Amino acid sequence: MYVSHMRPPEGTSIYDVADPANPKLLATLAVPMGWHSHKVRVKDGIMVVNYEKFREGAPEFGGGLGIYDVSNPAKPKLITHWKTGGEGGGVHRYDFDGRYAYISPTAPGYVGNIVMILDLLNPAKPEEVGRWWIPGQHVAGGEEYLWDDFVRPRCHHPLREGNRLYVSYWHHGMFILDIEDMSRPKLISGVNSSPAHPHPTHTAMPVPGLLKGRKIMVVADEDVAKLRPSPPSFTWFYDITDEQQPMPISTFQVAGLDPDGAPQPAMMGCHQPSERFTGSILPFAWFAQGLRLIDIADPFAPKEVGFFEPDTPAGCERPSSNDVTMDDRGLVYLLDRQRGVDIIECFPS
Repeated sequence: MYVSHMRPPEGTSIYDVADPANPKLLATLAVPMGWHSHKVRVKDGIMVVNYEKFREGAPEFGGGLGIYDVSNPAKPKLITHWKTGGEGGGVHRYDFDGRYAYISPTAPGYVGNIVMILDLLNPAKPEEVGRWWIPGQHVAGGEEYLWDDFVRPRCHHPLREGNRLYVSYWHHGMFILDIEDMSRPKLISGVNSSPAHPHPTHTAMPVPGLLKGRKIMVVADEDVAKLRPSPPSFTWFYDITDEQQPMPISTFQVAGLDPDGAPQPAMMGCHQPSERFTGSILPFAWFAQGLRLIDIADPFAPKEVGFFEPDTPAGCERPSSNDVTMDDRGLVYLLDRQRGVDIIECFPS
């Protein structure tokens, strides 16, 4: 189990969970104060962690990626520290398939995070393959910047399926890109629910296969950085069978979360679906509401079929379930951004 941490100096922890009831710590990696390394992906013995500025005034370190050899998980070895360059904050979230990393870096000459594809065939020398951005971000290239700082364009993260990238772009919605030629990503379509809906788009994730004969995409809005006081955020389901015209077909919100529609504090609502799941039950990290299990067999009418509400970490006001994933045994791993991981059996054999 590879665990990323929100706050420095903790960076990444590696655990043996052969016995999931008794995790054993194998290794830890630290980051300098002022930076964090709050995302991790592992494939074929290569571990990729992000480096992102966490506080203004952080010491010189370099935003980007840490690429490690974890063929022996108890002894991770740094292969290289790939840096985005310039004064940017680094890399936020990303996808990694063992060869390519689909990342959301800041980059010299651009305002906000953009889309970038890195080739890690030689992990010691990552090579940029292609990049994409919203017109107006490339100010050094002469593009006119059109937004104020609060709604500045920001790629949150891309997810790959086949020759498509599904890209969340914060208060600028989501985009579907054609990457058949990775050196020249092409826009297929995009949808932005802002400013009518005040929450930023956190994730645009295609559902494997078809549901009710349709190609479906999960679009999660994060319950932070609200454009105005509002009820908690929720998740959308889009029909992208015609990918040039994404169509919202349903939404899901935790029942009873906000019965009168009044504005609520941040981090009460939606955050992140599991990017790895099987069947039609989608695990979802729902901040203060913990883990929600959503049956999407009928994507026109998603329904909750189970939940797990973790204990509040010591010294905190409420849980803050930040990320969730599954392993090949069907165990669910629920990470609290404040402290701790719950390992949950949701699908007993």
